[in-house]
Amino acid sequence: MAERTFISFDWAIKKVLRHKENFTVLEGFLSELLGFDIKIQNLLESEANKQHENDKFDRVDILVKSQKGELLLIEVQYDDEDDYFHRMVYGISKLISEYIAEGQPYGAIKKAYSINIMYFRLGQGNDYIYDYEGRFVGRKKKDMLNPTNHQKIKYGIESVADIFPKYVILRVGSFKEAKVTDTMDEWMYFLKKSEIKDEFTAKGMAEAKQVLRYENMQREDQVAYNRHVENRRIEMGVTETAIDKGKRQRSIEVAKFLLSENTNINIIIGATQLTSDEIAKIASGEELDKEEE
Repeated sequence: MAERTFISFDWAIKKVLRHKENFTVLEGFLSELLGFDIKIQNLLESEANKQHENDKFDRVDILVKSQKGELLLIEVQYDDEDDYFHRMVYGISKLISEYIAEGQPYGAIKKAYSINIMYFRLGQGNDYIYDYEGRFVGRKKKDMLNPTNHQKIKYGIESVADIFPKYVILRVGSFKEAKVTDTMDEWMYFLKKSEIKDEFTAKGMAEAKQVLRYENMQREDQVAYNRHVENRRIEMGVTETAIDKGKRQRSIEVAKFLLSENTNINIIIGATQLTSDEIAKIASGEELDKEEE
């Protein structure tokens, strides 16, 4: 069997991957994403990642502390948010302030990672994984501002980026599942399709095959998961309907303007995708949407 359906990643984070015996799945994903081996010491709680059963917005946060003391905030986001870039900055800043004890020197701050898995089209770009790391570049001389040798030794760093947070954005919708070229693509395929092919070899994938199988769930968990998937479909349908309504309303407004300019009806049809009958009704002053309701 080449493919098998598994529990979706957001559900897995909420219900399955929080258990220590399943850390290897999350460790594999993080290791493939960041390019070095991650070992999870434990999961932490903060105001940002507390879960509520009746959350209105479908957002999943899980906060990981690595054996090196690094903090990794993972967020899965379905709902479109224009200010999401700003929220990323706020979230990681708040996280750092929460986890430095009062009285500790600032040098005690560990590297923090903001990992954002997006199921909506955030920003403009053609790739599906984006990295951001802090760096300071000279405005005039264009040189890089680096730590002194003393700072490098004292804090165990090589660059300023080793101190500042790293942001990673995974744009799941932009991934073309037909083009799996490396092990991180295997994880992207799973994020998008909730399927794992037998030939996948990415870190954590073998464990995911065992842990995340739908048929391994208790009956009550299957019922809850099915309800989650159905709610997700309904929410997506509502969002698409709202988008379609917005597009239709814009088409009506364009048609009204073109009619006021005595534009040829065939041009109006091509520009708005409305029918000739709909355009005739608009020309006569009828309100299309009110009539449909």
